Amino acid sequence: MKSAVETLNPTRVRLTVEVPFEELKDSLDAAYKKINQQVTVKGFRKGKIPARVIDQRFGRGAVLEEAVNDALPKFYTDAVNEAELNPLGQPEVDITELKDGETLKFTAEVDIRPTVEIPDYSGIEVEVDAVEVSDEDVEKSVEQLRERFASTSPVERAAEDGDVVTLDLEAKVDGEVLEDGVADGVSYTIGSGELLDGIDDAVKGLEAGGEATFTSELKGGSAAGKAAEVTVKVSQVAARELPELDDDFAQLASEFDTLEELQADSRKRLANMKQYDQATQAQERVLDKLLELVEVPVPEKLLEDEINTRKHNLEHHQLGQMGLDLEKYLEIQGKTAEEFETETREAAVKGIKTQFVLDELVKQENLNVSQEELTEHLMRRASSSGMSPDQFAQAVVEQGQVPLLVGEVARGKALAAVVEKATVKDTNGEVVDLDDEEDEETEAAEAAATETADADKAEDKADKAEDKAEEKTEG
Repeated sequence: MKSAVETLNPTRVRLTVEVPFEELKDSLDAAYKKINQQVTVKGFRKGKIPARVIDQRFGRGAVLEEAVNDALPKFYTDAVNEAELNPLGQPEVDITELKDGETLKFTAEVDIRPTVEIPDYSGIEVEVDAVEVSDEDVEKSVEQLRERFASTSPVERAAEDGDVVTLDLEAKVDGEVLEDGVADGVSYTIGSGELLDGIDDAVKGLEAGGEATFTSELKGGSAAGKAAEVTVKVSQVAARELPELDDDFAQLASEFDTLEELQADSRKRLANMKQYDQATQAQERVLDKLLELVEVPVPEKLLEDEINTRKHNLEHHQLGQMGLDLEKYLEIQGKTAEEFETETREAAVKGIKTQFVLDELVKQENLNVSQEELTEHLMRRASSSGMSPDQFAQAVVEQGQVPLLVGEVARGKALAAVVEKATVKDTNGEVVDLDDEEDEETEAAEAAATETADADKAEDKADKAEDKAEEKTEG
């Protein structure tokens, strides 16, 4: 076999491959054997039909096509390995010449991982928010906890802001009551914004037994997005009563004996959260600076795949769970379709560039992933997915995603290594020592690396190129 490589652009090549016919022998034998098992010829036992009879009855062309389909993936892979290429995605294969008994020639165009030159990044400087917890922050945190322990008691007066009302609802569209538009005994806190637009104004001022009708756009159900005439009847009005802020409350709501201890713990937790946010911010800003230093060409096909993946995940997973479609989502976000397209493309470009740059750093720094690091990352991913670690691990193995997780951890380590050499200052001008926040830094780095997972999955299609190349020869 002979092969040559032509560079079409920094991210795409054309392989030209020439195969002597004798190298097709094994595939020809396999083709005759396969056809033997699929056809029946009178006078011959199944599987015992001579090659010459198959050629006469079904044509030599059918045998050659089957043989080439069988052999092509191997020759493509051999050519890729010989040229030491890193293909991305599926090749576009074109058989340029097939002479029976003489030669097979074909070309394969494929995107490749671009060469990335990493410059000196030790001079990167970024600014992050200072970790400051005010008394107001602590007060707000404790107040939120206090809200969770509020009690209610029925009152004989008109409903006011903050009251909890029990409601019966009926929604009509075009004068017809919707099958899923009736609900009884719904508990609602006035002012929470958790139900329909306009419901607060409708129920405020009503006493138990009171009724009102208003028009609102339905957020979900069979008539989502349509304007409905909603009739609401109040069956009970209850006032919310907050517990006193004292030691008794601290003992009720926490493991602490005094309110002072509870407040101190709240301050500590808020500081930890802000330290994590600070570490995440440092990672993101150092990454942005690093990407500015590196020229990274992006394969157009890989980019389109990444954009489509992001759109699919948003529309069919995230928005679907919220009962929204893309149009409604953009309306809520105050964005046009053009702005959404631009933002999605920019995010996809950044994700792909991030993967290429961090993967190159992994190689340069000779970074390895230990079993312990992989297990810790798997635990975090399982927690965020809502699955148990065992369930998540099983899904990862069954779907062949272990290499992707290893890549995420390795890229996280690469980014953490860049941050370690960067100068990070807070808004007060103080140098931030992220060594004191090692766990937060690691999690933040892996989170940043995980953002490139879809691009990594697109690249993983290259592993299946052998199977897909076969399909490209049909016809």
